[in-house]
Amino acid sequence: MGNSACENEGQDQDYGVSERRERVNRVQQDEVPVLQPVSRSALRLGAGSDPKPSSESGPGTTEPDNGSRIDTESARGRTDRPIGFEDALTKTTFGKFNCFLIFVCGMNLAAVLLETLGISFVNPVAQCDLELTNSDKGVLSAIAFVGMIISSHLWGFLADTMGRKAVIMPSLFATFISTVISSLTNNFWVFAVMRFLSGFFISGSSATVYAYLGEFHNMKTRSRAIMAASTIFGLGGMLMPAVAWLVMNNTWAFDIPFLGITYKPWRLFLVVCGLPDLFCALSLLILPESPKFVLSQGRQTDTIKILQRIYGINTGQDRETLKICAIIEEYESLASRKHNEQNMKGNFRVLKSMYNQTAPLFMGEHLRKTIIACTLQFGIFVSSNGMYMFFPDILNRVATHMEQLGGNYTATICDAVINTKVDIREILTASDNATCDVKLDISAFEHSLVLEVLYAVGFVVIGITINAVGKLAILVFVLMGCGICGIAIVFTTIPLLSIYLYVILLMCGLAVTVVNAATVDLFPTHLRAMSVCISLMMGRLGSVFGSNLVAAMLEFNCEATFLISGISLILCGVLSFSIPNVQVRPDRRVREERLSISSYGRQ
Repeated sequence: MGNSACENEGQDQDYGVSERRERVNRVQQDEVPVLQPVSRSALRLGAGSDPKPSSESGPGTTEPDNGSRIDTESARGRTDRPIGFEDALTKTTFGKFNCFLIFVCGMNLAAVLLETLGISFVNPVAQCDLELTNSDKGVLSAIAFVGMIISSHLWGFLADTMGRKAVIMPSLFATFISTVISSLTNNFWVFAVMRFLSGFFISGSSATVYAYLGEFHNMKTRSRAIMAASTIFGLGGMLMPAVAWLVMNNTWAFDIPFLGITYKPWRLFLVVCGLPDLFCALSLLILPESPKFVLSQGRQTDTIKILQRIYGINTGQDRETLKICAIIEEYESLASRKHNEQNMKGNFRVLKSMYNQTAPLFMGEHLRKTIIACTLQFGIFVSSNGMYMFFPDILNRVATHMEQLGGNYTATICDAVINTKVDIREILTASDNATCDVKLDISAFEHSLVLEVLYAVGFVVIGITINAVGKLAILVFVLMGCGICGIAIVFTTIPLLSIYLYVILLMCGLAVTVVNAATVDLFPTHLRAMSVCISLMMGRLGSVFGSNLVAAMLEFNCEATFLISGISLILCGVLSFSIPNVQVRPDRRVREERLSISSYGRQ
């Protein structure tokens, strides 16, 4: 079936287990490698050189032929000898399959944003239905991040052992179900548990989607594919306030007696935020598992079938036209598989594997670098996400206060927050609860949209200038500039200026991408992915801390809330000077790695 060339040479497509083990042993004994070293991180992020088979790559492997013969075979879409995985991917070409995959993965990233930050638009208008105090709003703002923190290690382990698609698809279905259930309850604790589960499950896709997307592309197209998906993610961020305005800027309501709830626009908005989850999960039903992962499991035949399917969709030709004899695995992949097999032996194998992947980051020379990266991410996320979760609520209060005072408004943001303070218990006990907000002021949506547009522009500017000015200059400019604006908010009595200072304060999230890039530079290949994961996990913990800090202090010591946010960002700017080698200008390879993780800035 399309691989008779292999059979004619008497080769075994599947490369028996014993032979693969022999190849791993040769690597460990410092014999001639199967391929030149190509790191797993480099393969995913588009760095490194193309793998080339050596003369001792395995049975039936021959020396590379002349260029004209290779071109002729590529044109025919066939080869009569084993080839490297990157070469096999190249033969599938770039086409309709890749475009659809990029769109699905981009929607997946947007779904993470909607699930975690969409609740900020719900809190102000759901306070009567859910009987929310300010502390309750803090809990709901943070609870999804708690779920992501708890589950991130688990999903990473499952993705490396069970498969990318096997983790992403069920986690998205589970996220959508949790979101729908949360929209159908009036009980605060049921709602909180459902939001926690939404964060718990959505972490599975957010932690895996980059690997899944990257492993369908060769080194030439990988970074561009990931950046294209990140662009869709950015568009999703800009659409969030627009969708919130379209859905929630209404006053309709109807009762659902058997559930004991009144269905209102904020409930529908939650479901709309979950629709990308459902779309991506359904799309994955027709998408294959990552061919790179399938190959790493030693399933040669299945890998070739996946590549043939991609080739058929991209070219419109019969998939059997692509004839691949066998695919040569990189020796790093083989050694990694043997290492994983050893980790899976004995009791507590899951915990043992997680420990072996994480412990080196907190030992020896890596400890200081890990602490710096985690501290920076924590401090940035306290403001970028923690302060953002109350952004629509605060803007709504400012608009209300301006309306109360008429045109002569010279109060600070904190004055507006304090003077519009409400006691939800008093409102609920009153005969007329009309003072409850049922929709947000239009300014909340407008300024949220401005913030998302500025984020998108900021990412583009950083991508263009980082090679010229370096990471340190950008970190210091962003962190200290945003910190100064956070402090200035306390003393500004011009409402529009205060709001835009608040917007600039929230743009500190731009620094997350630069810290990610610096983290990639600091650690060796086999620790890079885990180092970024750990630092972002600390960042999400900062989101939890920041949300609850704002909830606890906003109405009682509003000025201190903004001062703490501003000062912490300035301190993070000072800490940036201690990042090792941060002033070294990135080369092209590092730039590609940086671009591939750029969209983590808002997660």
